[in-house]
Amino acid sequence: MAAKRFEGITRPGVDPFSAAHKPPLPPADYHRREEQGLTIEHNCIIPLRDGVEIYCDLYRPEGATRDVPILLAWGPYGKHSLTNQVFWPRSGVDPEWLSPLTSFEGPDPVWWGQKGYGVAVVDPRGAWLSGGNFHHNGIQEAEDCADAIEWLGRLPWGNGRVGMTGVSYLAAIQYLVAPLAPEPLAALNPWEGFSDWYREFAYHGGILETGFLPRASDNIIYSLGRTENTLENVLAHPLIDAFWYSKELDLEAITQPAYCVASWSDQGLHLRGTIEAWRRMSSEQKWLDVHGQKKWAHYYLPESRERQHAFFDHFLRDRPTAVTAWPPVRLEIRERHGEAVERAEQEFPLARTQYHDWHLDSASGELVDGVPEPGSLRQDAVEGRCRFEVTFAEPTEITGHAALKLWVESEGSDDMDLFVALEKIDANGEKVGFTFYAFYEYGPVALGWQRVSHRALDPERSTPERPVHLHTHEELLKPGQIVPVDIEFWPCSAQFAAGETLRLEIAGADIYRREEGVMLPFPMHEDTRNKGTHIFHTGGDHDSVLRLPVVPEQTG
Repeated sequence: MAAKRFEGITRPGVDPFSAAHKPPLPPADYHRREEQGLTIEHNCIIPLRDGVEIYCDLYRPEGATRDVPILLAWGPYGKHSLTNQVFWPRSGVDPEWLSPLTSFEGPDPVWWGQKGYGVAVVDPRGAWLSGGNFHHNGIQEAEDCADAIEWLGRLPWGNGRVGMTGVSYLAAIQYLVAPLAPEPLAALNPWEGFSDWYREFAYHGGILETGFLPRASDNIIYSLGRTENTLENVLAHPLIDAFWYSKELDLEAITQPAYCVASWSDQGLHLRGTIEAWRRMSSEQKWLDVHGQKKWAHYYLPESRERQHAFFDHFLRDRPTAVTAWPPVRLEIRERHGEAVERAEQEFPLARTQYHDWHLDSASGELVDGVPEPGSLRQDAVEGRCRFEVTFAEPTEITGHAALKLWVESEGSDDMDLFVALEKIDANGEKVGFTFYAFYEYGPVALGWQRVSHRALDPERSTPERPVHLHTHEELLKPGQIVPVDIEFWPCSAQFAAGETLRLEIAGADIYRREEGVMLPFPMHEDTRNKGTHIFHTGGDHDSVLRLPVVPEQTG
């Protein structure tokens, strides 16, 4: 379904020249120069269909006058904001990988220029010095991006083909514009971008995200016009309605070749949506890589760029490359942070998955085979945490979609916000850390969140291992009422040796917290409805169950 227009809450733009955390903003004058083997044109004007003009910086190999394919980096962070000035040390990005001309989360013009490519970096409508008012995704930004692609396809030194690549915002815009099918758009390379605004960006399981969301909203305030007030719009629309429908993506209408990359580590932002975008695309030629590393470092990793190069050479230059031999899916099966085994697969989720149900036993704190005797446990709604564990007798791989069904009751509140995690415990009883959210190394195997009043499922999209909630209405709890709630874990992969343990943790607040004094981006949920006591029922008629995707070894 294509997104519909929606007039949301806007705000006056902040003076673009006042952004103290960015490099100095140059004026909007056109300027051309040669540097590092490139011809660079700053502030080229792209006219949009309604007459608004936006600005673009163009990079191409010095002296190139024809047949140059172009890679488009489209994002709101400022084409003057260069990677070597904004990446954080804990991101894992080696400064030696990048030239000083690399825009944030986008392709390096020097590296790609040496391969014979041009790079276009665009400030969208209403961003920085570009004309008009800023629209945060939606059909307006899709049409603007399509206009820019058509303009790039007509450049006399180009070959008429445009590819798109980049991380986060630069990935998500590809899902938005590709269904419009601008003729020059020949290949997509979304590298970790969410595709469901409500479930992945703003409300995890119906619980407001309070860490990255305000930060993202503050990143789009610099404009000569007005900008969409993303945070205020999210707060004004706690249930899925016309606002959220205006952000919907027609993923099935994407037909361009696509190389999609996701990370198990991006629990709470891009992981779920990247995989879902790849799954729903109609592209006849599409590939999915899922790694477990820090996302920016992985994007700029030399091996990753060589794969990007092979992909774009094949579809933008008609050159024979290894792409035709790539498996449809490539996964990293994780042992812990920094340790994983790469494996080729034909699909995702894996067809040979054997879903196994472990039943929660409140008496023993174990995950058991078979329904236990009825029982329950109580914990403080905010500070309480309970754990259920199973120790594997033989090597076990968990890869794919997992889900938890809980029978719950609340005392002292008419709602419950639940936070769940899957963790790996080694044979010595120590927790094993995984890469988490671009910077951290102490993360979980998987995370999930759910507001109990949002427990209604979408019957058309839900499966036992992957519940999808409607989020269109609330069903508040009554005193003494016991209800089932299904909780989706975001996709995961972890290998357990014999004697190692999988731990399920259930809490009333974020299980993973940002380090004290560290102000890097982090998923948080500080505005919950929890108070009083949470009661979890297990066994008998209230059988609470963890369903996990157990993957046997490949054969043949």
